[in-house]
Amino acid sequence: VSTQSTGFISETMAKDKKASKNQEENEVLEAENQTAAEEQVEENSAKEEQVEEQEELSAEEKLEIELAEAKDKYLRLYSEFENFRRRNAKERIDLIKTASSDLMVELLPTIDDFERAKKANENQEDIESVKEGFELISTKLFKTLESKGLKVMETEKGTPFDADLHEAVTQFPVEDEELKGKK
Repeated sequence: VSTQSTGFISETMAKDKKASKNQEENEVLEAENQTAAEEQVEENSAKEEQVEEQEELSAEEKLEIELAEAKDKYLRLYSEFENFRRRNAKERIDLIKTASSDLMVELLPTIDDFERAKKANENQEDIESVKEGFELISTKLFKTLESKGLKVMETEKGTPFDADLHEAVTQFPVEDEELKGKK
């Protein structure tokens, strides 16, 4: 056998293998399509049986089924809402804890300054240096609080109390009637 005829035989064999492979793939696809069609027929017959069963149910039974479904849906929604409420409350408490701990850490240097000032002022006779030290600590405290969003509100004495702007901490008795209900 010549090399040319061997190449022809190999080529023919490759084509036969390819055709055989294509034929196998077609058979597999055909079998899958037939299986899918059979499953579809089964589904349709099951749906038809359900429809027939539903038609056989009386109106009262249908309402009972709908009521049971509605109760189940209500219970699921209620429990989901309760879980949301609990989770939200827990997250809020955690947020408050972490927010206040951040402020506490920021205030530690100022507290240390107050303690050092108290010790230094025990033997201090010069009142001006004591005043200056406390003024520096006070300024540091206010700057720390301002960095956390707290602002000093400038309100003049005698202005009417506005609940949207002011917060009543204490009440003082006043003799002058014009100052009642004012800051």
